[in-house]
Amino acid sequence: MILKDYLNSKPLYYDEIDYTRMPRVYEKIKSSLPLKNIIHIIGTNGKGTTGRFLANALHAMGHSVGHYTSPHILEFNERVWANGSNATDAELESAHRELQKLLPKSDADTLSYFEYTTLLSAIIFKRCDYVVMEAGLGGEFDATAVFSKRLTLVTPIAYDHEAFLGLEIESIASTKLNAIQNSAILSSQSYNKVYQVVDRLKSEKSLNIKRADEILDEKDKELIGDISKNLSLAPYLTHNLSLSIAALKFLNLEYKIEHFSAAPLFGRITKISDDIIIDVGHNALAAQSVADALRGEKYIIIYNSYKDKNYQEILRILRPIALHVEIITIGDKRAEKIENIETVLDSLGIKYSIFNKIKPKQKYLVFGSFSVVERFLRECHE
Repeated sequence: MILKDYLNSKPLYYDEIDYTRMPRVYEKIKSSLPLKNIIHIIGTNGKGTTGRFLANALHAMGHSVGHYTSPHILEFNERVWANGSNATDAELESAHRELQKLLPKSDADTLSYFEYTTLLSAIIFKRCDYVVMEAGLGGEFDATAVFSKRLTLVTPIAYDHEAFLGLEIESIASTKLNAIQNSAILSSQSYNKVYQVVDRLKSEKSLNIKRADEILDEKDKELIGDISKNLSLAPYLTHNLSLSIAALKFLNLEYKIEHFSAAPLFGRITKISDDIIIDVGHNALAAQSVADALRGEKYIIIYNSYKDKNYQEILRILRPIALHVEIITIGDKRAEKIENIETVLDSLGIKYSIFNKIKPKQKYLVFGSFSVVERFLRECHE
């Protein structure tokens, strides 16, 4: 069975997750997946762009590097990036055939979509000097946590996926930070309780965890400012850039401004036309980052939400930059009922309608999730 059909046969989401499955399967085949210099990225927001900044810089320095990220917006190939470009269909099919030979059929068939694609990326990255691997959900029990890492990068931790990670920031942070094996670099955090969990884990497990600001000196900060200006980065993207540069310093790699000439990962405050910005953010922290970056202007916000997201808080945060909201249908069983979103919009005093088409000479922000951006790009944007 070709890869596309094989993955389509697997459920994308589970009500319950078997956290023992991936370690059990990986243990059987890890000798065939000799990955080098894994930089693991955990956190709530900013994992994708932090990883891509780092991967692009490593590649520009002349290293062979792979970057595993998720989910994708339009094509599955976006998840597996190596040496400057997404994996081709042929490369993915070849890796799929190799993985099928390595795994007993019973193991291959029971692996989840994300678990299987994590191992698929490992096949493609076997010859890389560095592998930047982004966690999917959580950290400690994530499929990416099974590999031996040289370094863990921790992006801002906030509320998200509470059904799996817990309702308190301490439990969310603990689940994510328990993925650290030895050394880690921590970005600036919004919740002091995250730092408290870090201090506890450092003591209990003798971990080497430093804050990015402890690693970056004044020369670094000046170069970060120049790079940010050259790439016209939003403030939160500059924070992600800083974390990636702290990683280079930890790895004792000398970087230059020209190593950061590539654009950030697509879909993060990306301007796709003069009047349309897209962003795949889907939680309150992402909404605040976008609102801060776009403050001073008003946008028609094309929006939808999954049932498990705090869309009331997200819309409250976006209200200062909203002319009004246009709800886009996404055809996903996890999507919230439109009437429930409308009730929240009424309570917030935000005008709304159902999205139909883009009107000329209007400024738009497409926000809400990967599914919202995908739906817009695939079917609504000419």
